[in-house]
Amino acid sequence: MEEKIKKLIEKNPVAISTSSKNGTPNISVAAFLKIKDEKIIITNNYMKKTIDNIKENPKISLAVWDDKWKGYKIDGLAEYSESEEWISFIKNIKENKNEPCNGAIIVKPLNIKQIG
Repeated sequence: MEEKIKKLIEKNPVAISTSSKNGTPNISVAAFLKIKDEKIIITNNYMKKTIDNIKENPKISLAVWDDKWKGYKIDGLAEYSESEEWISFIKNIKENKNEPCNGAIIVKPLNIKQIG
């Protein structure tokens, strides 16, 4: 993943699109995402439907853009983890202070396309 894409993801809110196993869509928004080992890490603070969908269907799409409406659509596979390793990682994100940090969504990007 290019450095400019990583910076855009880590500095801007990101739209997160998931769907249930029968195709019912859901969209949510998150901020303060981090990149670790070429994977996108999203903290689950209040994302019940998103997590339910990922457990049923790991396909995910993200969209991120700057103030000039230039950005990227990222399609990938997501997994959800409540492991000690990931809880520790997300709790150490300064913006997560005083948040529940219930678990981590780990996204492996498969396709990145420029938008805008």
